[in-house]
Amino acid sequence: MTTGARRGPYICGIDAAMDVVSGKWKSLILWELANYGARRFGELKRGLPGVSEKMLIQHLREMEEDGLVHREVYRQVPPRVEYSLTEQGRSLNEALGALGEWGTARSARLAAEEAAVSA
Repeated sequence: MTTGARRGPYICGIDAAMDVVSGKWKSLILWELANYGARRFGELKRGLPGVSEKMLIQHLREMEEDGLVHREVYRQVPPRVEYSLTEQGRSLNEALGALGEWGTARSARLAAEEAAVSA
């Protein structure tokens, strides 16, 4: 387990869920793996512009410990590692769908308000 990681007790279900998706990149990693399937580290890094290598490694490790991501190491030369969602990761990504829809609607509303002010 990651040092300093919070693992309950939780106040409610949202508290428990947010514990495993805390951090800017975790929900985006879930989205990337859900939309594109198994990805190598470099593919994930390219798919998430702005994420540092250190942060991506940290989040992937935490997500693996939380049972959201599976890390498959292929013993070949050069070594190949792929990350994919577990069943828990897929179900969490589905649960985040409504939050994503809310965010899309909010972005559209904010853009419309900004356009109205600029006009």
